[in-house]
Amino acid sequence: MPVKVPDSLPASAILRGENIFVMSEERAESQHIRPLKVLILNLMPNKIETETQLLRLLGNTPLQVDVELLRIHSRPSRHTPCDHMNAFYRDFEQVKHTNFDGLIITGAPLGDLEFEQVQYWDEIRGIIDWSQQHATSVLFLCWAAHAAFYHLYGLKRYLREEKISGVFRHQRVHQHVPLLRGFDDEFWVPHSRLAQISLDQLKAHDELTVLAESDQAGAYLVVDSNNRNLFVTGHPEYTRTTLQTEYRRDLAAGLAPQIPHNYFPNDDPTQTPHARWHAHGALLVSNWLNYYVYQQTPFDLNDMDAMTPWE
Repeated sequence: MPVKVPDSLPASAILRGENIFVMSEERAESQHIRPLKVLILNLMPNKIETETQLLRLLGNTPLQVDVELLRIHSRPSRHTPCDHMNAFYRDFEQVKHTNFDGLIITGAPLGDLEFEQVQYWDEIRGIIDWSQQHATSVLFLCWAAHAAFYHLYGLKRYLREEKISGVFRHQRVHQHVPLLRGFDDEFWVPHSRLAQISLDQLKAHDELTVLAESDQAGAYLVVDSNNRNLFVTGHPEYTRTTLQTEYRRDLAAGLAPQIPHNYFPNDDPTQTPHARWHAHGALLVSNWLNYYVYQQTPFDLNDMDAMTPWE
């Protein structure tokens, strides 16, 4: 949450110079409080597992968040009961005339397909376009980040020679950025994907800024020039056992997967995996909700033009 201090206090100017969010007395007195409305487009097969992971992160904040769940189509899911989908998920037609403070689009197990080969690619493109006018901020995770890079900026990914799977060390590229407040200089993040976008390509784009990266996994956090779209190529929402479950699933399917890097003690899959990303995962989502959603969104969601200018 922001720090409220008198405008004339010397510390106020110092903190603003370090990009620490300080709220003026005038702005604090004029603020009205209401719950944030966050829409989650869940593209993962096991909807219940993914929604639980994301809700755990969204719940780790003092802000009140009202969540709605969105599905990309109404066809029966092979991995989630129809009763669950019908009870808790909405179709796009039901929300397309509504504005939201935040939108999260999850990853999807589609890493080896060209985007145009994805059965619901037109729907994905439509929702991404819609989000630019109907959500204060959009958080794209893993596959969704690559899809948005491609659709919004024409950036093409490439398939890696082998799947990247494991927990990797990352570094902050920028020091004083709201999204990274409280982050250590180095931190760990899970990755699990077949595709990658060139780090050099992202850094060369005029409308994008790489905020954090990894020597092994490439760009991790990228933000657009308007601070509206946040692209996260890893999985801060993963639980301790998610990579273990994926590894065992791929083994059972005869895919001969590599043991996830930096995950099992002594690279021994029979041992309980290490979890060293939960704190930074929670901090990432908390910072996004506070600085990129709560502090920017209009009190009246019907007036998206009233978004607070970025400071």
